[in-house]
Amino acid sequence: MARLRPDQPFIHPECQITGSSFGAFVEIGAGTRVANSVFEDYSYCDRTCDIANARIGKFANIASFTRIGATDHPIEKASLHHFHYRSADYWDDAEDDADWFALRAGRLAHIGHDTWIGHAAIIKPEVTIGHGAIVASGAIVTKDVPPYIIVGGVTAQPIRRRFPAHVAERMMALAWWDWDNARLRAALPDFRALPAEAFLEKYED
Repeated sequence: MARLRPDQPFIHPECQITGSSFGAFVEIGAGTRVANSVFEDYSYCDRTCDIANARIGKFANIASFTRIGATDHPIEKASLHHFHYRSADYWDDAEDDADWFALRAGRLAHIGHDTWIGHAAIIKPEVTIGHGAIVASGAIVTKDVPPYIIVGGVTAQPIRRRFPAHVAERMMALAWWDWDNARLRAALPDFRALPAEAFLEKYED
């Protein structure tokens, strides 16, 4: 029997999940924190990830110790410290700064379909990782990454294309990530055996 299910995510032990939703066949690795985020179908993260204020597309592959939507401190204020927005932790007569938390929650990171986010990568708020892109291990991504580009480094810079531009465009037009589960199963031998262009030639209309 398959381990992953369409009707509920597989959430490993010691996870903290708040304000988030999950599509079909999603897996969340042990010790991960997910807040104010959406995982679409078939996406997963490995152990001890920290994901906040993010929209994760389908078939995203997120390695362990990754941080997505890493929150910022208010560098323009007199103090960086969170006493002035987590104020209720310090004074009985003070409330937390709801406006600050609303601002944070609205600064979404977007992870495209069929992406690979490498071990211990950091993706800042309001960054978009395009479909098919790869973020190398340990990269810190502060700017948008186009589809089917591989980036790495601190701060992340393009390394090379995953596919030539014309192949990437055809793959996005095919949008196999929108296929239903039965069609994916039928095409499984070709996903395993065929290079990208041969796969396109077989399945393009």
